[in-house]
Order: sequence, then structure tokens, then C-alpha cells
Amino acid sequence: MKNTAQYNHARRGFIKTSASLALGLALPSLPPFLSSALAKDAKATKTTTLNNGVSIPLVGFGTSRMQGSECQKAVENALEVGYRLIDTAQMYGNESDVGNAINSALKGGKLKRKELFITTKLSSDMSYEETLKATQESLKKLQIDYVDLLLLHRNFPQSVPMYKAMEKLRKEGKIKSLGISNFTPEVYSEFVKKCETLPVLNQMETHIFYQQKPLREVMKSYGTKLEAWSPFANGKNDFFANPTLVSIAKKHGKTPAQIALRFLVEQDIIVIPKTAKKERMIENISIFDFALDSTDREALNALDINEPLFKWF
Repeated sequence: MKNTAQYNHARRGFIKTSASLALGLALPSLPPFLSSALAKDAKATKTTTLNNGVSIPLVGFGTSRMQGSECQKAVENALEVGYRLIDTAQMYGNESDVGNAINSALKGGKLKRKELFITTKLSSDMSYEETLKATQESLKKLQIDYVDLLLLHRNFPQSVPMYKAMEKLRKEGKIKSLGISNFTPEVYSEFVKKCETLPVLNQMETHIFYQQKPLREVMKSYGTKLEAWSPFANGKNDFFANPTLVSIAKKHGKTPAQIALRFLVEQDIIVIPKTAKKERMIENISIFDFALDSTDREALNALDINEPLFKWF
């Protein structure tokens, strides 16, 4: 309970700080636990290079279970505070909402298309021709000419012909990079044997309790990156009150959420946390002004139970 109270107190302090920033007010002195919770420049997001030479932000914005005006506003806010990687999927039912937010930013002159990295996913089993059509529908909803990354949302019965259609779309310039999601080490190993174009990344459940070490080892020789969905495990296992996270957060003047994300990106793992709250968007992206030490990493590595907490795929 003490750890939970500490984290909630930190969150409230973070909200007050962000509100002061938004209003242009002088900032009050922050408690030690939040002394460097805000990066000097939240937009200074680091990138990593995929196996096809394309750069991708290490921190992106996830949109699962968001729809309508809530989704559009959240994406608009995310773009405003510095996110450039936006992740959606056909299954989320919000590609149009994401597209409206992107269109608003582009037409308003706030951003250029080349500054953004837009990811969507094919979320149902389909034929080669159906894949071509479905991708075109996604582009229309997103109001863009190409997606930076298209993923197979999971391993489908027709994954191979679907991926071949994706390769065709890449050659036509409608997709910049191809990837996969929820492919286990065994499935991944078999799948890459049938690919003309190697997947640039595999988006998987990844967090301090499920660090995907065996999968990362398998993918390393192919240069396929790991991208973490649900990097906070949806709060399961008392995530934010975990004593190890809380202790390391206090040591660095950060929040448990920031420690959890920093631990992943230091290992070149891309993260796509989701939140509708602007102050938490800022918190989640403000992780590039500190580094974990070997003692921190050892303690966080020890939290890995190598078992998924979700049974969705």
C-alpha cells in the first residue's frame, strides 16, 4: 500500500507540473521522486535503425481500445507533445480517427508526412487479393498515401500469401517496411524461411515480467527488432507498485512507468505505451535524460517470469 500511495502521489505531482507547463506558470519545486520527471525536451525522442535501414522512434503511441473523438484527441495530443510513431490496427476500429488526427496535423502545417511513422496491422486471415484491398482501405481511412510499417497482427493460416501481397505493396511504395506481431520463436523461425523480405520487427507482449529473451535471441541473427505492446502489462501484478520499480524510480527521481520504459529502450526495444491523459503522454516520452546502471538492470532482469500475462493470441 505504501508503494501504491507513493506512486499515486507522484502521478498527482506530475499532473500539476504538466498543467503548470501548459499554462505557462512558474513551476513549483518538485519532490525528489519527481525531480527530473520531465525531460528538458520531450520531443528529443531517440530512434533505432531497422534491418532495412529505416529509422523508427524508440517510443511510440499506442491506440488500442480507443475510438471516436477520444482517439482523435489523444493522437492529436500525442503529436503535439512530441510523439512521431503512431500505432493502430484494423482490429481497433479507429484507423479513421487516427487518420483525422494525422490529417489535422499535416494540413495545419504542424508536421510534415516524412516526420511521422505510421503503423497499422492486418487483423484477420485473408487471401493475397484481399490483403491488397484491405491495405488500400486502411490507407484511405488513415488519409495517407503510404504506411511506414504494416504488420500481420498474428500468425494466420494464410500468413505467407498475405505477406507476399505486402511485399508487392512495398515495391509499389504503399508500404515502407513489413513486420509481424505475436509470432512466437518457433513460428518466427519457420516464417522467415518463406520471406523474400525479412520482417523489420515483431510486436509482442513485452514488459518487466515477460522480457521475451528467447525470442530476441532467435530474431537477432535476422536483425528483426522487438516492439513491446502493453509495456506496463496493463497494470497487472501490481505493476506500478512493484518494490523494485519503485525503489529504482526513487533513486533516479523518476516514476515507475519511466523506469519500466527506460529498461526496455536501453535494450533497443521499441515501446508503444497507451494513455488518453496528456500529462502521462509527456511522462512516458520523457525517458531520455537519464540511464540505468548495472545494479538497476540486474534487479529488473530478475523480475522476468518468462510467461505471458495475456492470453489474447
